[in-house]
Amino acid sequence: MEAEGIGLDQYFVVGEEEQDIRIDRYLTDCCKELSRSYLQKLLKNGDVLVNEKAVKASYKVAEGDRILCHVPEAVGLEILEEPMDLVILYEDQDVILIDKPKGMVVHPAPGHLTGTLVNGLMHHCKGQLSGINGVMRPGIVHRIDMDTTGVLIVCKNDKAHRSIAAQLKEHTVTRRYRAIVHGQIHEEGGTIDGPIGRHPVERKKMCVNEKNGKAAVTHFKVLERFRDFTYIECRLETGRTHQIRVHMASIHHPLLGDQVYGPAKCPFKGLQGQVLHAGVLGFIHPTVGQYMEYQSPLPAYFQDLLDRLRKMC
Repeated sequence: MEAEGIGLDQYFVVGEEEQDIRIDRYLTDCCKELSRSYLQKLLKNGDVLVNEKAVKASYKVAEGDRILCHVPEAVGLEILEEPMDLVILYEDQDVILIDKPKGMVVHPAPGHLTGTLVNGLMHHCKGQLSGINGVMRPGIVHRIDMDTTGVLIVCKNDKAHRSIAAQLKEHTVTRRYRAIVHGQIHEEGGTIDGPIGRHPVERKKMCVNEKNGKAAVTHFKVLERFRDFTYIECRLETGRTHQIRVHMASIHHPLLGDQVYGPAKCPFKGLQGQVLHAGVLGFIHPTVGQYMEYQSPLPAYFQDLLDRLRKMC
């Protein structure tokens, strides 16, 4: 699948491994910010075209199909400003760095319009956020998963957005994560170089996909070993969807708590999602032109897990 987003229109070309899937399911996998029911509504309204023709939700895609998905701007849709206790690591007239907690969604989507980081930012910044990514994602230049914690940079104007986006594209932004993975890694560290793309069978998952994936590189080093787990730091060269989760699972060391890429049953009761923390983010300031780096301390749940694992050894 190849995709290109222009405004609120998204274009897709169906790959060989993606054919014979209902189009509503296909689009649900491709457009993660949209619910399946909302996409079915778009199909019913003729806002989805396959090879320039409207189709029903039951249509099964074929290799080479060219799909246009148009998401109309909702009349009167406004992202609600919500007061939130945001943890701000740094802020100026161009950027704001947030320490995102576990369980917080980054931006609104149809059917999920409140309680997101963007709702809180709209209140805090009084609407002064870049508009390049549209009304649903003001200021958002990159994302981290709902259950991943840590540093996230948000842009207040389009100049800053273009600068940070270019640095991300050129792989010059420093991004270091902490994670706990299953099993003992015996090497001191390593590099995983494997393209990431859609899983050919399990459509909600990504995987190392040599044929249809995009280049992805993750460097990791061991920080501490436990009886059945390893505490690691990962440094990203690229920023593909679920990159660390996919790469570590590909070498048989999935992240603790990751029920998508790891064991279905979590060994620690009450753990919410993968144990992954964006600890360090560094970038060239879009106006000042100097390198800046900010850190987020390990969240309490992560530190508690480390303490428990040390006692178990």
